[in-house]
Amino acid sequence: MELPAPLRQAIDAMLHGIPASEIARAATVLSERYRAEVRDGRLHMNADLAVTAYLATRMPATFAAVRASLNAAAAAMPDFAPKTMLDVGCGPGTVLWAAASVWPELETATLLDASEPARRAGRALSDNLRQVTTTWIAGDATLDLRGQTSHELVTCAYVLDEVAPASLEGLVDSLWALTGEMLVIVEPGTPAGWRRVLDARERLIGIGAHVAAPCPHQAPCPLAAPDWCHFARRVARSRIHRIAKGADVPWEDEKFIYLAATRNVPADREARVLAPPRHGSGKVQLKICQPDGTAVERLLTKRDGASFKEARRADWGDRFAG
Repeated sequence: MELPAPLRQAIDAMLHGIPASEIARAATVLSERYRAEVRDGRLHMNADLAVTAYLATRMPATFAAVRASLNAAAAAMPDFAPKTMLDVGCGPGTVLWAAASVWPELETATLLDASEPARRAGRALSDNLRQVTTTWIAGDATLDLRGQTSHELVTCAYVLDEVAPASLEGLVDSLWALTGEMLVIVEPGTPAGWRRVLDARERLIGIGAHVAAPCPHQAPCPLAAPDWCHFARRVARSRIHRIAKGADVPWEDEKFIYLAATRNVPADREARVLAPPRHGSGKVQLKICQPDGTAVERLLTKRDGASFKEARRADWGDRFAG
């Protein structure tokens, strides 16, 4: 799932002339902060070079994860076509580009972030996205949402991992209060990211939200540690990405977990594939989360007819009607 061509070209122009060694050093620092989930009062993207490193090494993977999450949300609510959007913790606008590619009806977007370098880069990039009128706001996700108006779509991607645990419940409440129809939260696909999404899910269900994706039910998550729910997208690495990461492999797998919560009941409740399908001669084994709130392993063979054919086409994260 590649970046849209106008975005990719704009990023290439921003990176032009910056020594790869500088991007590599900044990318190492940024990656270490993300992996360690550092909360020391400093923004991860606190300088222009940190934003440059994000554009080169993190934006493609983050875009792929967010786009996959929004695609799943759109499939669960096919009549949802938002014209207004609020992205909290927007960085340089990754979610904006993903949302615009999923919902071409999108007209206006309000984007809030505490990092001035990230907002400046995002504003420059969004000049290439002519379908959406953007408003960029300086603000902290946990402090500065008061006064914002309701938007049909509210998003918060790769933000909860930067928020102090004591502030998460209040942030989720604030996000939902601003949601006209759909709230989408995306987090790293780690056990800790899954736990944060589970806590947000429980809170949202408690205040009246409906889970549209990935869960096909409102029941407690059937998975238990050391297992956890997450998905993945494979992303091609650009030349500068490989140099910055010191990587020989031309791709990387971005693991993520997401939650789409809505004010209206989803159109349907189909099972979700929770792991890469295992294929054998004349058979497919799927791990699925079911509408009744259980997670099971299903072995499908040619005798299962249409269900077997669907299973052969299914991928990790897909819905499964079987």
